[in-house]
Amino acid sequence: MLKKIGRHTLNLSKTYWKEVIALLMLLLAYVFFRSERRELGLIVPQLERANSFWLLTGLCVTAIYIFFQTGMYVLSFKSIGASLKFLHAAEMFLKRNFLSVFLPAGGVSALAYTPSKLRKEGLNRMQSHQASGLFAFAGLLTIFIVGLPVITYSLTGTNSFKNAWWGLLVILAIIFFLVLISRSLKKKGKAYLLVEKIFPKLMPSIDELFAANVNSKSYAGVIGYSVGVECTGILHIYIAMLAMGVHPSFEASAVGYVVAVLLMVISPFMRGLGAVELSLVYILELFGYSSLEAISITVLYRLFEFWLPLALGFISFALKGKQLFVRIAPAVLIFMLGLINIISVVTPPLADRLRLTRQFIPQEAIHASNLLVLFIGLALLVASAFLIKGYRSAWWLAIIFCVISLIGNLTKALDYEEAIFATCILILLVFSASQYRVRSSLKWMRLGLISVVTVFIAVCIFGFIGFYFIDKKHFGIDFSWQESLVYSAKIFLLSADNTLHPVTRFGQEYIRLIRALGFGTWGFALFTLIRPYLSSYGNDASFQERAKYLLSQYGNSAVDYFKTYKDKLLFFSDRYDAFMAYRIANGFAIVLEEPVCAEENKVGVIREFDNHCRKMGLKLAFYRVDENSIPWFNQVRKQKIFIGQEAILQVSDFSLEGKDKKSLRNGLNSLQKKGFATAILTAPHDDLLLQSLQTISDEWLRAFAKKEQVFSQGMFEPSEIRGQDIIVVKDALGEIVAFLNIIPDFSPMECTYDLIRKKSDAPGGCMDALVVKLVEYAREKGLQYINLGLVPMTGNIQPQSPAEQVVKFAAEKMKRFRHFQTLRSFKEKYASVWQNKYIVYSNDFDLVQLPAALQKVMKP
Repeated sequence: MLKKIGRHTLNLSKTYWKEVIALLMLLLAYVFFRSERRELGLIVPQLERANSFWLLTGLCVTAIYIFFQTGMYVLSFKSIGASLKFLHAAEMFLKRNFLSVFLPAGGVSALAYTPSKLRKEGLNRMQSHQASGLFAFAGLLTIFIVGLPVITYSLTGTNSFKNAWWGLLVILAIIFFLVLISRSLKKKGKAYLLVEKIFPKLMPSIDELFAANVNSKSYAGVIGYSVGVECTGILHIYIAMLAMGVHPSFEASAVGYVVAVLLMVISPFMRGLGAVELSLVYILELFGYSSLEAISITVLYRLFEFWLPLALGFISFALKGKQLFVRIAPAVLIFMLGLINIISVVTPPLADRLRLTRQFIPQEAIHASNLLVLFIGLALLVASAFLIKGYRSAWWLAIIFCVISLIGNLTKALDYEEAIFATCILILLVFSASQYRVRSSLKWMRLGLISVVTVFIAVCIFGFIGFYFIDKKHFGIDFSWQESLVYSAKIFLLSADNTLHPVTRFGQEYIRLIRALGFGTWGFALFTLIRPYLSSYGNDASFQERAKYLLSQYGNSAVDYFKTYKDKLLFFSDRYDAFMAYRIANGFAIVLEEPVCAEENKVGVIREFDNHCRKMGLKLAFYRVDENSIPWFNQVRKQKIFIGQEAILQVSDFSLEGKDKKSLRNGLNSLQKKGFATAILTAPHDDLLLQSLQTISDEWLRAFAKKEQVFSQGMFEPSEIRGQDIIVVKDALGEIVAFLNIIPDFSPMECTYDLIRKKSDAPGGCMDALVVKLVEYAREKGLQYINLGLVPMTGNIQPQSPAEQVVKFAAEKMKRFRHFQTLRSFKEKYASVWQNKYIVYSNDFDLVQLPAALQKVMKP
């Protein structure tokens, strides 16, 4: 088997400034809350006294908040002429909201996620992107709509919020820029011509994205719902005030919410965690609330607005299946452990436990444990984002951090609750190890340089803010802004400075914190210098395993199973975690479907393989490409031709009742009266059964003048079928007369089959009996869809090119293709949805040679 194996390299266009900003915000929040440590020790009793009626009211407002968000999605799709069910929209919001905490670009990158069931119900990827763009723009617009009167009103009474104007002006500038660019791209103005000149490969996707006509009335409803979302946010803060028994202030609630949301826009990673809490506490204190009251209100607000929807999103993912739950659960728990570690450092320890700890551990070691637990908490938050992507290195880091967290919490102040939680997560990580095998990318040297520069800038900002605003009592110095920057840089660069003498424990911890950041950053830079020389290549046996693992992570097709079949060659990307399965014939490299990788890397992998084929002197084509994937190929200027449709059966909608199923019922009843019965045989199977199935298969091939084909389907292989569930039809004597083998399907909540064959004298209704039994099998397994396979050369109502018109004419008029119409009629009895499939190629001349090449790659 030919393989192209290369080192994984980092996509150098990607930087991690969002993560750095998020960590900067968390560090600032730590410094602030650490200085309020006494108040934090009283927060739990304060929360326990919260009014239960207002807590329940807050939960109801959270439900309204989710309703408004769901309504935004429903109307966003409606505004482009697409239909989205309310329950499906709710699922989309909860899942995207959950992912937005862990994805680097926060809510923006989460908008690219579309649940598979929506794609199965006719909503394509481009519609999802169009509606998501409208959704995001409405959210941005209403921040300004609500924020403008709030900030204006606040300025009439105080000058404390005059700087908030800058945030609103930035939002206004972004809105104006987006409107201007969107209008120019839609009308093909100057911006369109500029993009076409600089990025010509993007133009097909841009044309498709802006092709939608937006219904103004529906989009006005989206904006209305979005205003409702902003109002629920303000109401949540107001209700939190009432629940805590303090004097409620609508002005404080509104201003606090608007400023917090503005900071969330600036710090999208982890949804502004740390930044929102810090800003809201600060603003509430400006309105006269005590530190304890402000912190308590903030905690309740974030519970209503952040944690409850996050938990519901986690549950919605957990309900999808065991494998997905096993992937997500550790990431969520690691995220929670990171927060618990940070909170345990910020809050004062229990006095009895601290006294007991001091009897066995020196005071200096206890202080070091505090700092260690803080850093591990921050590291765990970042690790959770990469853990959810399946990175093996993130899994190892999570294991190490959990062990250190366990030790650190015990030595810090005998915090055994946190230690037990860390132990439980450690056990879960060990049991879910198989879920995390994606290798991290390389190009380490440049990554190290980027990281050092980015973190240095972030730490200088952090140190400047900390030194400049820190209380004079901690260092005995009222720092100027120049001194703040100089001291921050010196400590980060690990330079000794005898002029800085902290006089309090907090001052000592603050210096240790910056010094540890510097030490960690320079250590990482050193590691990136030597890491490329530590790389090694796997052996040939690992290539198949690697391909199968990538399928388990990124597979989303009923024919993914055949991408590691024995007839395939494998191409592994040098730049991404990706591979393609292909065969070579008549000077063509023909790929089965598309790259197996993350969606954002598809175009890059296609270009990489295209270049590889050019070097090898091969022309490139892609067989059985889904319609939703065509925009990726448009970006690399490929052409397409319709080849048929794939039939999808929705299990919940299938029934034998009704007039349209009368002939099907009659056929099944006739079989039953003759003594035929269906059965599901679970793997593994013995040799006797396999011999019986082999006999039926051979007879079917002879009787119907068929030959075994491969590439996008399998042939009768006893070693493969032995491990697959089988559905059979038996006659009155118990002899098997027809069978169907169920193969792995990587499309979520879907199953499919490969071979469906019968004896020459078996009744025609046997095939129907097999499919109906497969529906029963899918229901028992809790699956929602059955992929019935491709019907070539049918379903093209409006051909888009002369070539497609020729194919349509041949299918309808030529006798050799009539059997495709028969196959279509059979599958129409079951299909709920038909999905268009294409061949993608480079130029029209390829169409002359492709049929012969395709015929060749389909031969065993």
